[in-house]
Amino acid sequence: MAAINFSFDAAPPLDESDANRPIGSGGGELDLELIELLFFAYRDFVGEADHILEAIGYGRAHHRVVYFVMRNPGLRVSDLLDILQITKQSLSRVLKQLIDDGYIEQRPGPIDRRERLLYATEKGEQLASDLSARQHVRLMRALAPLPQGARAIVRDFLGNMIDAPAPGAPVDRKG
Repeated sequence: MAAINFSFDAAPPLDESDANRPIGSGGGELDLELIELLFFAYRDFVGEADHILEAIGYGRAHHRVVYFVMRNPGLRVSDLLDILQITKQSLSRVLKQLIDDGYIEQRPGPIDRRERLLYATEKGEQLASDLSARQHVRLMRALAPLPQGARAIVRDFLGNMIDAPAPGAPVDRKG
C-alpha cells in the first residue's frame, strides 16, 4: 500500500466506567457544548462538498474514495476497505460509479495481476482537489485567529478522537 503520512498516538480505549457515565457528568455542560460544536463543525466542514457532490449525483462515500485514492496512488482495494471500514458491497457500488464516470481507474498489480490498484484520473484529482480546497480554506480560517502552536494541538485533539486504526488505515500523525 502507498504510505499514508499520518502520525498520532491513538487514544486509549474508553474505560467502561467512562462509557457508562451520564452525559454531562464530570465535565458538566462542557461535554455537551463540545459535542454540539463538533456536530456543527462537521456539518459545515462537509456541507460545501456535499452540495458539489450532490450536483453530480454523488455522496460522501464517493468523496472519501476519491480523496484517499488521490492521496495514495496505487492503493489496493483491500487497503481502501480497511481505511474506510466499509463492506466490499458498499465500496463496490461507489467504486463502479467512479470508474464508469472516469474519476478513478483500476489497474492490475505489477506482480499479482489479480490485485486491483486504484488511481485517480486527472478528472478525479480535479474533483478531489476542488472538494479539499474548500475544506482547506475552512480549516485555515478556523486556525488563523488561534495562537501559534494551535495547529499541533488541534491535530493532537483530532488524532486522540480516532480509535486505534484498522489495518491499512493511517497509523501515525506526528510530523
